[in-house]
Amino acid sequence: MSAAMKVHVSAIRKVAPTIKEFILTPADGEFFPFSPGSHIVVEMQTDSKTIRNAYSLLSDPMDNRQYRIAVRLQPESRGGSEFMHHEVHEGDELTITPPNNLFSPDWRAKKHVFFAGGVGITPFMSYIPEMLRRGADFELHYMYRSTQTGAYVEALRDLIGERLHTYDSITSSRAEIADIMAHCPQGTHLYICGPESLIDTVRYRGQQTGWPASHIHYEAFAAPKPGKPFVAELKKSGKTIYVPEDQSLLEALEANEVEIPNLCRGGVCGQCRSPVLDGDIEHRDEFLSEKEKSDNRCIMPCVSRAKSSRLHLDI
Repeated sequence: MSAAMKVHVSAIRKVAPTIKEFILTPADGEFFPFSPGSHIVVEMQTDSKTIRNAYSLLSDPMDNRQYRIAVRLQPESRGGSEFMHHEVHEGDELTITPPNNLFSPDWRAKKHVFFAGGVGITPFMSYIPEMLRRGADFELHYMYRSTQTGAYVEALRDLIGERLHTYDSITSSRAEIADIMAHCPQGTHLYICGPESLIDTVRYRGQQTGWPASHIHYEAFAAPKPGKPFVAELKKSGKTIYVPEDQSLLEALEANEVEIPNLCRGGVCGQCRSPVLDGDIEHRDEFLSEKEKSDNRCIMPCVSRAKSSRLHLDI
């Protein structure tokens, strides 16, 4: 992992039944400054593999003494959240990347409207202090399962009062989201972080009602879903790499010392785009156009994988 940083886990606390917050402090010196919406990548070494997951920073960007992240336990995932919840303890050392930002506020907006689903509240925790300092017009719509994923609700209510609107994610409907969007003044920007269903609902409603695409911002850090195992043949390096069902192509490449640029590890930024010479691709990213996906000439290895038993890459 390039530009790796060592950090200490100075504190861990449960902020919801399935969500833990981790406070990280630098092993040496001070942390790099970061902007609202930034994320870091945490490296986790299990008995069988290395997992690298991206987590939004929820600290105040003006405080570089510590980084705070929140991790939701997802037993059905590839093991990163289970590792963080069960194997990481106060006093442990972790390896992270410096912050990167693919989800920054657009300060030209007349108004900012946030849609958070469950642990998708995290990037907005770093947005809000800066919004308050700038006197920006904003409101937060927070949808969560009250018994499982409602983190920071009371702290947010104390901090922003009536700008916070909460919903039960089980019963909240598309009609409510449509009504919120219908009452936004011209020049409003929308920001969504949460499950794919929430992101799709807001984006679809925006498309149907003529919202400029540049005014809708979203972030999804869902771990890549498991898939069928396959073999990746690399032309330039001459390597043949087996990709198991519970490992992404990017992780398999890294495990075999094939480093390619990456930032989001979630199929959004396009940094890890890799050329494909042959093989069928199961595209899972949000970066490539529909034409690029149908052409079958490139892949985002952080989330996409092969449909065929073999994939021939020009790397």
